[in-house]
Amino acid sequence: MSDRPSKPVKPMNDHNTNDELRTLVLDTAGRLFADRVDADLCEQVEAGEWPQACWDDIVAMGLPRILLAEEDGGTGLGAADSLALVERAGYYALPLPLGETLVGNHLRSAIGCPVDDAPVALVSSHDTDGITLIKSGDGWQLSGRLCRVAWARFAPALVMDVDTDQGATQRICLASAGLDWRQDNSLAGEPRDSATLDGLNLDAGRVAPLGDNALSITHWGALIRALQMAGAARRALELAVEYANDRKQFGRPIARFQAVQQQLAAMAGHIAVAGAAADAGSRSLGSDSAPLMIAIAKARVGEAASQAAAIAHQVTAAMGFTREHSLHNYSRRIWAWRDEHGAEPYWQAEIGRAALAAGGDGLWPFISERT
Repeated sequence: MSDRPSKPVKPMNDHNTNDELRTLVLDTAGRLFADRVDADLCEQVEAGEWPQACWDDIVAMGLPRILLAEEDGGTGLGAADSLALVERAGYYALPLPLGETLVGNHLRSAIGCPVDDAPVALVSSHDTDGITLIKSGDGWQLSGRLCRVAWARFAPALVMDVDTDQGATQRICLASAGLDWRQDNSLAGEPRDSATLDGLNLDAGRVAPLGDNALSITHWGALIRALQMAGAARRALELAVEYANDRKQFGRPIARFQAVQQQLAAMAGHIAVAGAAADAGSRSLGSDSAPLMIAIAKARVGEAASQAAAIAHQVTAAMGFTREHSLHNYSRRIWAWRDEHGAEPYWQAEIGRAALAAGGDGLWPFISERT
């Protein structure tokens, strides 16, 4: 396998979307998330427990395999329609690595690694320090540090990209068993774990060259976080509107005050922008513009969702910061996700470099083709 490059993401019939199947999958998953995700589940994860029963329900629906081709157990939905499930998971603040797993399974399948229904962790370039991959006989040796990898302690498999001493980037399927994880958590209380690798031996069957047109793990991770933030922000708006309609001041709901209405209108605008940017990023998969569109999505959604979360807390005032109100489950995730797999400055710099590369004559087409 080490001589066979990973396959690039195919559009997977994106231009002939089965709308009925998409609606069925999203609605069924939404009902599952609505039934299973509550304050108790989030607190269970924050306490360091793995909610196996909830994961089993997700597996029973086939959701971890939804991004695979039909012959590999997938649904046959296009990539963008399959990834809409990630936005839906963000809307419900699902405290499980569903996005990482469905993408991880797709990437493992592309390089010929076995696929199963266990959680998968994605290790982007922002999650490593001093990583080296050196050819050793028929296999490889991996050294360096994995830093604050999402869900690593619960994921039997990790997928990562590493530059070798020979200059080629390799995609690795790494088993997490036996690694000494130093456990930590994100602002939202979700696992973010670190480990040191010291000459870890890898079989050749777990390593494959990254194809020329294949998206990096960093891009995949950024797209997942953009979709999750867009979903979480959408739910935060609903919570803010509900609170504004229920909370009364001077004998009438605060939603009837112009200042509050202006805040909610601004929040709705931010969320519309976030949703459009995230959707554009996912619908670019399989095209040459995918890396740039994902960069735009992560930068723009991070900014918009953060503004939306701030407004939601302004509207709900002190109540929104309490453990009793569910808003914090969304705002804390937005604030954690915006910094993962590259925060706004990182991706804005990528966009700037692409604009400079287009040159003066190409700047207007560069802008107009992506708006």
